[in-house]
Amino acid sequence: MNYFEVLEELVLQEGLSGHEAKVAAVMKKMFAPYADEVEGDRAGNVIAKFQGTDEAAPTVMVVAHMDSLGFIIRRIEDNGFIQFDRLGGIPEKVLPGLQVSVGTINGTYLPGMIAIKAHHNTPPEEKMKVDGFRSLFIDIGAKSKEEVLAAGIHVGCPVVYKPSFTRLMGDRIMATTLDDRAGCAVLVDIAERLKANRPQATTYLVASVWEEFNIRGAVIASRKIKPDICLYLDCSQDGSSPDMKNFNNTAMGGGPAVCLYNFHSRGTLNGCIGHQGLYKLALKVSEEKGIPMQETASLGWLTETAYIQMEQEYVACLDIGFPHRYAHSPTEEVQVSDMIETGRLLTEMITAIDRDFDLKRF
Repeated sequence: MNYFEVLEELVLQEGLSGHEAKVAAVMKKMFAPYADEVEGDRAGNVIAKFQGTDEAAPTVMVVAHMDSLGFIIRRIEDNGFIQFDRLGGIPEKVLPGLQVSVGTINGTYLPGMIAIKAHHNTPPEEKMKVDGFRSLFIDIGAKSKEEVLAAGIHVGCPVVYKPSFTRLMGDRIMATTLDDRAGCAVLVDIAERLKANRPQATTYLVASVWEEFNIRGAVIASRKIKPDICLYLDCSQDGSSPDMKNFNNTAMGGGPAVCLYNFHSRGTLNGCIGHQGLYKLALKVSEEKGIPMQETASLGWLTETAYIQMEQEYVACLDIGFPHRYAHSPTEEVQVSDMIETGRLLTEMITAIDRDFDLKRF
């Protein structure tokens, strides 16, 4: 699999949470050559099934989310300027002057920008100030509200960072929505590997919707699949850049990072303590197969495992990611070698799971 080509196609699709259809179509296409079955559920999740060789083995679900954060149009001014609210954890300080893609009711997108006052006209007291959402507006070049509506742009339409993909030095990439289109690319890698190496456990690869909208899509998928095990694929915070110094031991180029503990600690007050049996399996596979592995535990974030773990009688969950920089900004960064090793680690874990795997927490 060519990670650069797969990832470029994925990140160039607009896919605000709740508006993931373009990304879902690409994931269906990418899963199709490998999976036994590929379907989209009623919520929009894309589910690829790999039938296991042992019906007594646990059912495994591997998830990465397709959706991105962004904005929703709140008001259209008479003069054609557009007001908006955020959807997801958008950092306000990056917004003025930013290029955006504005969605229409027909699913197409038009270019625009978040306006910024010219530097020459900005008084000193405003130069160091972060402008809040309610003081910002989008300019698409329209001269009136009627022009905006005629273009198919209405209140409630989606807005995202203008999609971009750029190769940096070595095998590093900067792009929009690497959280979590990079995880979706790893799902495609796992699909290719599972086709060549059939697991004992029936395995479902899920590209989920609605993660950035307070985490919903994967829970709906889990109620359909009823997994015993969930391995969750998302970005892991890289601690090697100057702004993250002393935050953790995770570094780009060091391979996949297994999360032993996360807790949002704000608003949702939820998180996940990783399943010890799955963690020990990851350690075993890492040592036996020569796959580099890092460990992380921190406050301030969570994934869909926070809710999946509470489904049924308890789902054994473990978060596994790849180091990632500048989360939720218009330009994020990953290293392809980390993604490749993450795909290897997860595939080897899946194929090692058999009927004797202990699902209990301890």
